[in-house]
Amino acid sequence: MSEGHVAFEYEAKSDTTTVSPETLATLGEGHIAYVKQIRSEDVPGLFPEAPKIAPGLKLFALHSADGTPIMLTDSREAAVANAWSNELQAVSVH
Repeated sequence: MSEGHVAFEYEAKSDTTTVSPETLATLGEGHIAYVKQIRSEDVPGLFPEAPKIAPGLKLFALHSADGTPIMLTDSREAAVANAWSNELQAVSVH
């Protein structure tokens, strides 16, 4: 091993706990929201009631933990602020 490098050995452990898809879908509900960058071309599919938006714009969507769209904005900061104002912890999704 060359100087300055540290080797780590990882031993995978098997966990027999399983979570149903229904339970997984409700994790974080009412507590967590996620912010995702989207293109304006994706807006009609996520926010059908939104007015037409020019193509080629970078926008940010705030979704509840179960994926329900909450809001659409042109800044990540506004999406996070909206989450906080609704007592939700915002996380980013890439």
